[in-house]
Amino acid sequence: MFKHYTMNEVVLPLDLERKLPDNDIAFTVNQLIESIPDEAFERFLRKTGQPAYHPRMMMMIILCAYTQSVFSGRKIEALLQDSVRMMWLAQEYKPSYRTINRFRVNRDVQELLRECFIQFRCQLVEEKMIEQEAIFIDGTKIEANANKFTFVWRKSIEKYSAQLTEKSNQMYKNLLEQEIIPSIERESPEALSDEEFVHVAEKLDEHVQDYDRQIEASENVSERKTLRSTRKGLKQYRKQWLDFIIRKKKYQKDIDILEERNSYSKNDPDATFMRMKDDYMRNGQLKPGYNVQLATEGQYALAYDIFPNPTDTRTLIPFLNTIEEGFFELPPFLIADAGDGSEQNYDDVIQNRKRVPLIIHNQYRKEQKKKTKQDPFQIANWPYDSEGDYFTCPNNQKLSFLYESRRHDKDGFSRSYRVYECEDCSSCPFQTQCTKAKEGNNRRIFVNEYWEQQKAYIKRLLSETRTGELYRKRKIDVEPVFGFLKAHLGFTRFSVRRTEKVKNEIGFAFMAIFVVSETSYVPAS
Repeated sequence: MFKHYTMNEVVLPLDLERKLPDNDIAFTVNQLIESIPDEAFERFLRKTGQPAYHPRMMMMIILCAYTQSVFSGRKIEALLQDSVRMMWLAQEYKPSYRTINRFRVNRDVQELLRECFIQFRCQLVEEKMIEQEAIFIDGTKIEANANKFTFVWRKSIEKYSAQLTEKSNQMYKNLLEQEIIPSIERESPEALSDEEFVHVAEKLDEHVQDYDRQIEASENVSERKTLRSTRKGLKQYRKQWLDFIIRKKKYQKDIDILEERNSYSKNDPDATFMRMKDDYMRNGQLKPGYNVQLATEGQYALAYDIFPNPTDTRTLIPFLNTIEEGFFELPPFLIADAGDGSEQNYDDVIQNRKRVPLIIHNQYRKEQKKKTKQDPFQIANWPYDSEGDYFTCPNNQKLSFLYESRRHDKDGFSRSYRVYECEDCSSCPFQTQCTKAKEGNNRRIFVNEYWEQQKAYIKRLLSETRTGELYRKRKIDVEPVFGFLKAHLGFTRFSVRRTEKVKNEIGFAFMAIFVVSETSYVPAS
């Protein structure tokens, strides 16, 4: 005996909500988006054109799709056709993939997402889910939606640009020597400006046109042949010079796109080539990607931003600015990994923001090892005489104070050093172990006293019970969020291009993590 089944009877449609289990993630999505006030959606109102889909509904279907590890516009459109939860959230509206893609990269969505994160944090504070004592900051690299062979390198552009300048200067000199063009007043003797390039091209074009008129006017065959031969050389000059102009504009455009970066992708000019952790070939291959910075507390994503540089050191200060200007006031303690530990970052957090940085520097763990502490060639282990202002090396030679030095990095940050030099390294039996200085030169050491004070301050903080426990929470607070993003949601590559659009997508992804954490439903990996 079988249960009754037939495809030939008319069945009245039922409320789709009845088909969903009580703990379905669609209810969490609905509850979360419905909590957003109506004022947040007013920026999407348009007085002309066909009525648009409600942005609340669009937010729901995109967010629900992201919780199901679906990030493609076409696949989201397909879910609207056969997923009960998606049908219910959309109330059986079926926006096309173009509409979905246009919405999630809309500039107004970025501001909407920011307001959502502010509201979510306020809810967490009201429910006492977070203590507002500290935030945990970390970064991860996510691959851009770009081909890995579309790289443009700064060194190559600078090399080819220098070669172009040399060739153009030489050709300009040849044209002057052959009296093909008149001399022009140059702005710089090193390289021709854009206007000067165009001026030379116009003179060459006038010269070629003059020969065209002479050839048309002449009836002598041999004379016409001689004129054509001369014109051929001029045309070659003109062709090559026009090629110089095109290449010069291209190199200048590349430099403008690069700004301070060393590379970019032709598919996505905002993406930078970075060394990713998922290097399956283990050959150090670089891929186009973005550096995603995240601030969390209680494993909740509270603020985020996107940066093009691969290292975290230069992202901390701008990310803290983003948090203060767009999300919330910074708590007393800022906790980050060794990648953010630098003199400039410590100085900014302590002096400018009046906060406590629980951030180790990149040599902190190495300095704590027994091998380093017992290494006689480590400067930190050398005796220092404060009265005589000198260090004593393992060969009992004095390194006396020589002079003070100040260095500036490419960001303009200044560092002060005290330089010490050994009396005589010529007969030292430890010379090869102690220094890499050339033979005949004495060992010099550069001591940054301010940096040493900062490191001692951080070391003291980490040795205290309260601050030490706070720092140890970092690994179980911010890193699991990235693990969930990549391992559970499968978000390892962006599906959109350019910084503003990428920022929207990562915002939806972090919201999806929030939704999943608020429900008992766990998506299949």
